[in-house]
Amino acid sequence: MDDKHMQIGEVAARTELSLRTIRHYEETGLVIPSARSQGGFRLYTETDVARLMVIRRMKPLGFTLEQMRDLLDATDRLDNGDALNDAEREVLLERVRTYQQAAAEQVEKLRVQLARAEDFADTLGSRLENNAPTARA
Repeated sequence: MDDKHMQIGEVAARTELSLRTIRHYEETGLVIPSARSQGGFRLYTETDVARLMVIRRMKPLGFTLEQMRDLLDATDRLDNGDALNDAEREVLLERVRTYQQAAAEQVEKLRVQLARAEDFADTLGSRLENNAPTARA
């Protein structure tokens, strides 16, 4: 990935996360800025932005900060190309599979909720149409 560094404001704009949220994720150890400027400003890379996007996608699916940390740890270890033996790699892959399955289940639940919400909105729309004043000729 690109080694270009970005300040927190640019990262916030790109990820659509607030500065406060990004700082919170730093405090909890989920995303640590890759560097600091001479003035002490947080500096982030594309890799840091990608981590924030993973977190951003997990949040609405109900994953906890600890689950986010666990998944990021597993994917970091898989992506780093560390000398993992087959057993270690399979354990990590199974952790990722577990999160993928949980995410898919949450997506399905959200689809059901969305369908119910759309049906409700349509029902209200129909009620309004049926009770709208008629124009007099």
